[in-house]
Amino acid sequence: MNLNLDNPETVAAPFGDRFAHVARLDLDGGALLMLAGQVAVDDAGEVVAPGDAAAQAERIFEIIHGLLAAHGATFADVLHIRTFMTSLQDLPAYAAVRRGLFPAHPATNPPASTTVEVSRLFLPGAVLEVEVTAAVRSR
Repeated sequence: MNLNLDNPETVAAPFGDRFAHVARLDLDGGALLMLAGQVAVDDAGEVVAPGDAAAQAERIFEIIHGLLAAHGATFADVLHIRTFMTSLQDLPAYAAVRRGLFPAHPATNPPASTTVEVSRLFLPGAVLEVEVTAAVRSR
């Protein structure tokens, strides 16, 4: 078993460089990836589309895509999504973005999911934060 904390160069550094974007636990036959909560920021750390849940969801999943790809994973490898929202009224906009990435169809189920409403997030204007856990199989 091997643990690696990583900030891939293909994604902007975490806010304040105070944490790792990805914790990777290598196991026999693959690896478990636990991604830190991601908010919709640009490469300079500025909030993208303050207050706009749909636009922020798009940006967050762009960042998550880059983090997964840096470890050989895709959205198909996602096991669990945990979402923090400042207003559950934004759920339909967020859900529409997620459905495009994790469609439900008879052959597969979307990932396990937890969504909670919180009073605020650490950056003004951010309305969503998303954490992902994924499993990467050895190829």
